[in-house]
Amino acid sequence: MASIVTVPVLMYHHVRPEGGMIATTPEHFEDQLAWLARRGYTALGTEAFARHLREGGAPRRSVLITFDDGYLDNWVYAAPLLRRYDMKAVVFIVTGWIGDGPARPCMGQGATLPETPAHRDCEERIAQGRADEVMLRWSEIEAMRAQGLIEFHSHTHTHTRWDQTDPAGKNPRMLDELAQSRATLARRLGEASPHLCWPQGYFDADYVEIAQRAGFRYLYTTQAFGRNLPGADPLNIYRFAVRDTTGSSVGRRIQVAAHPVIGPLFNRWKRWKRSRRA
Repeated sequence: MASIVTVPVLMYHHVRPEGGMIATTPEHFEDQLAWLARRGYTALGTEAFARHLREGGAPRRSVLITFDDGYLDNWVYAAPLLRRYDMKAVVFIVTGWIGDGPARPCMGQGATLPETPAHRDCEERIAQGRADEVMLRWSEIEAMRAQGLIEFHSHTHTHTRWDQTDPAGKNPRMLDELAQSRATLARRLGEASPHLCWPQGYFDADYVEIAQRAGFRYLYTTQAFGRNLPGADPLNIYRFAVRDTTGSSVGRRIQVAAHPVIGPLFNRWKRWKRSRRA
């Protein structure tokens, strides 16, 4: 019989000492990982998560930890803490923002750590052609992959909202984005996986069809109020954003998301509230 487990998917961007917008401090991130570890949670990889969506079988206490974009702080602060707690994670990288160069120091090495700017500062530097100051390098990605806990998948090639910048040409633009991203991943990492995370959470029916034609089978959204159950639509994977807060606070959100009765009621209530605001 198929498992009835719901797997909450956690969405992060930054782990940095100052916290900030869509950023978690290392202290809070560690507290969140410690909460998961104390309660016997399994942090799945994408292969196990995909199998769960197809046929079930995930451990009752399971999560999928994801990071969007591929910021330098994922290497400096998040990766050492994931290793400390032996937790798997997924990073969706914008392949056009990733450069070459030696791996920079990370937490625990006893060296001076590089600057890890706030999100708005990262966006400004990327726009100025200074992505290397704030994004991962391929050497750091390769080092994390070698450690066996962190996977890297597509977040497109340029993270552009083509529906806003070129509405008439958005479909061929997205087709090119996905082709470039897959080719880059295949060349640099030896494989291009079927997992894709939408930039800024935007997608439509055309984009979903284009992604499938490009070879993607698992599409990750920023929609928070749904359940990743066995048999659920792999083209609409739900994730909720993790705040800069304690492990017990995030733990309550995880427990609500996974509860077979409270979870659906909570999701319906939140969707109703959102529709009222709209």
